[in-house]
Amino acid sequence: MSDPFYSMPATDTRDALLARIAVALERIAPARAEAPDFTVADAFVWQAPERRLSPVAKVSRVDMVLLKGIDRVRDQLLDNTFRFARGKPANNALLWGARGMGKSSLVKATHATVATALEAEGQPKLKLIEIHREDIETLPILMGLLRPAPFPFLLFCDDLSFDLEDTSYKSLKAVLDGGIEGRPDNVLFYATSNRRHLLAREMIENERSTAINPGEAVEEKVSLSDRFGLWLGFHRCSQDEYLAMVNGYAEHFGLKAAPEELRREALEWATTRGSRSGRVAWQFIQDFAGRVGA
Repeated sequence: MSDPFYSMPATDTRDALLARIAVALERIAPARAEAPDFTVADAFVWQAPERRLSPVAKVSRVDMVLLKGIDRVRDQLLDNTFRFARGKPANNALLWGARGMGKSSLVKATHATVATALEAEGQPKLKLIEIHREDIETLPILMGLLRPAPFPFLLFCDDLSFDLEDTSYKSLKAVLDGGIEGRPDNVLFYATSNRRHLLAREMIENERSTAINPGEAVEEKVSLSDRFGLWLGFHRCSQDEYLAMVNGYAEHFGLKAAPEELRREALEWATTRGSRSGRVAWQFIQDFAGRVGA
């Protein structure tokens, strides 16, 4: 039986069919990324499905002065970010380590500190853009939007890690170091993770046990963390550091409490949680302030 498409008598009928096909394909194609207006906000969230940047009116963050026990990494990240924002060489940064020790809080506080300083100097203001872990594969599209913009951008991915069958880390590797275009000069990438190599230990062991060449198989995935020139480690805090965090929060919010009472309740709270960290200190202060009527 002959093909009905080629048996059509009129050329204009075939052209009409092709036009309808083109329209249908256009409907199902991904939306084109539109050039955003970066002057409407200082922070944005990358909405990968819509290929757009959503402005954030108010960033949820903690003041830099409230971040205790991380002075060394704080100074390193601040210095690196200031150098980048002022057009000097700087490194992508991986903030890794214990949960609740202020990794993401430090990134957001650093952005606020540097952006304010740049504004006072009359320079283009540093913009913060958050990309979700599951959208890493769309990084090249996002980079294309940021490259021509007249602002420096701090690209931030919180809690970055990869599962066994996940291959999206290859997109990140290409963007950070190794792609044809490479990372735009006006973009710096910061990520936080509980894992130093962004992979679970069992994933690394599985690669070693199943690969023909275990060393090469592990190297392919572990090498991702090498793309970050700056590694900042966050370790579990001591009791004294934990209490310093609690006292810092209490003083900042003007909580009226006897020092011994605050100390006793803070230690009891940490014991019930089974850990000491900045997050635990913050949660305790929230509970304490609610109970004392602050």
